[in-house]
Amino acid sequence: MGQGPLSGLKVLEFAGIGPGPFCGMLLSDLGADVVRIDRKGSGRSSPADVTARGRRSVALDLKQPAAVETCLKLMETADAVFEGFRPGVMERLGLGPDAALARNRRLVYGRMTGWGQTGPYAKAAGHDMNYIAITGALDAIGTQDKPIPPLNLVGDFGGGALYLAFGLLAGVIHARETGQGQVIDCAMSDGAASLMAMFYGFKAMGMWREGRRSNLLDGGAHFYDTYQCADGKWVSIGSIEPQFYLLLLEKTGITDPHFQAQMSRDDWPALREKLAAVIATKTRDEWCQIMDATDVCFAPVLSMDEAPDHVHNKARETFVEVAGVIQPAPAPRFSATPGVIQGPPPKIGADNASALGDWGFDPEAIAALEAVGAL
Repeated sequence: MGQGPLSGLKVLEFAGIGPGPFCGMLLSDLGADVVRIDRKGSGRSSPADVTARGRRSVALDLKQPAAVETCLKLMETADAVFEGFRPGVMERLGLGPDAALARNRRLVYGRMTGWGQTGPYAKAAGHDMNYIAITGALDAIGTQDKPIPPLNLVGDFGGGALYLAFGLLAGVIHARETGQGQVIDCAMSDGAASLMAMFYGFKAMGMWREGRRSNLLDGGAHFYDTYQCADGKWVSIGSIEPQFYLLLLEKTGITDPHFQAQMSRDDWPALREKLAAVIATKTRDEWCQIMDATDVCFAPVLSMDEAPDHVHNKARETFVEVAGVIQPAPAPRFSATPGVIQGPPPKIGADNASALGDWGFDPEAIAALEAVGAL
């Protein structure tokens, strides 16, 4: 049994890339027993494959009928299953929702795709940037010159993996109440659009202008932006509220009356230039000494090399080391049932016998799978 609030939850994961593994990591970190179905003969396995941590790997040849039957049998006792293939792939394998729910009517079947199971783009290839492009999110992020992909945080992980985990758990709650499973159609484009809810509200209220870096939260405001210091390093300033803005002026020593026009959009470009000139007079460390942990709403912009050693991250143990790899610790935190990294990324097929045994296969059945080359 895993440690965490999801201890006892049985999840079957079909190995994929991007948001699928991240969803599996989230569930495993909170204690779910996640068994990952890997392709037999696959070579992927590394301690640095952080999003693969904490589950067990069963390697199957899904071209073999015995392997397909094995997956269906695993689904019979699973609470949830999820996959990240293009629409129709699982059906062609004989592992689609109809076949799965016929075996287990309480099963929650998650489908993770970029465009969703339906619609004119459904069967087209794509990546995170494409999925968020049609939601308005990508157009709103970047410089005045061009949209800039925000890593793959908004589509793959925010709009994809987090919504899939949320959907699977909501489905499991419903299944436990009603005995009825269902299919979760989780599209990254849908999730990214959902993440934009507040900004569509701003637009409807006339509070959001077209054009990047012309709004409160897109770097348009001089008091909500990043600034380069004397040593070439950067700081972030988010002094939106009037009292925080006044403290910013105090800490920076700014007395220029022009800065009293805080909410005048037409003044923002000129005020940004003035504030940039002030910030450029000191190093990042010097600004940290002045503004760290104050109500300025300030933080240094850290690299991935620096972040694990930051005093706040160290105090909260936000990063941990597993198998020699520095990585984020489980989140969120639970007072009574804390999550934990259940183990390093598994070697492909390392848990064939133990995982199948724990999920109801006897030694003879496992030996038979090995004998026909399915396992």
